[in-house]
Amino acid sequence: MTQAPDPADRDGRASARHTPGTPCWVSLMVHDMTATQGFYGELFGWEFEPGPAQLGPYVRARLDGRQVAGIGLLPPDRHLPVAWTPYLASDDVDVTAETVRLCGGTVGVGPLDAGEVGRLVLGSDPSGAVFGVWQVPGERGGAAGGRPGAPLWNELRTFETANVAKFYASLFGYEERRPESGGAGAGEEGADRVTLCLDGRPVAGILGAGPALRHDGGPHWLTYFEVADTDAAVERLTGLGGRVVAPAHDTARGRTATVTDPEGARFAVLQRGGTGTDGRRAAG
Repeated sequence: MTQAPDPADRDGRASARHTPGTPCWVSLMVHDMTATQGFYGELFGWEFEPGPAQLGPYVRARLDGRQVAGIGLLPPDRHLPVAWTPYLASDDVDVTAETVRLCGGTVGVGPLDAGEVGRLVLGSDPSGAVFGVWQVPGERGGAAGGRPGAPLWNELRTFETANVAKFYASLFGYEERRPESGGAGAGEEGADRVTLCLDGRPVAGILGAGPALRHDGGPHWLTYFEVADTDAAVERLTGLGGRVVAPAHDTARGRTATVTDPEGARFAVLQRGGTGTDGRRAAG
């Protein structure tokens, strides 16, 4: 689960978990699965089990016995960027894939079956940011949301929000919530920010970073993982071979830092504790 749990539902069993458009999984494709498992196991306390055979060499990470993320092996002949990818839930991944194409996006992988865990597709939005779509068969139990080491929030970093928000709204019917002028979050990282909501519930965010985004590798989704202490997590991460991209700092959502693992996959860690328009549920 990758949505931010409602504070009243901190074990992650949110009713909107598999509503179409809700982030339902995150995965990472890497060159060295053994080293990557060691890194995240030490950083977040994850344990691992084999994943669906249809996905090739692949493991599912567990936290306190509950699924939290997936890690797979990149083919040696594919020189692809190592990056965390969020998956958005769909009732019909084939229809969603066709809508991606019709709305100006690209389908790169699938749709394909992943055995008992469902059907999936990998694509990119018109700006080039990669995301996945997953058709999950029924309710497969809760994910390990609402605790340190679990995915908490996903935010799309892109050039501007207006057009790309329309793209995602065409796929899943998101409602857009923008900060009031001068309100909490409006000037924190730039005013061009929108929260994507389903049935009034925040499920993901979009930040328009402008031309400066080119220095960060272009448009991409950023996954936030919850931690009990951001500064301690960053210290542990660097000791394990990770790197700090944006140092720990306080926001309306809590204390956060943007980092990478040893292979360069970018993610954020967040210690909840702030208040504000979006921070109440989105990541705080």
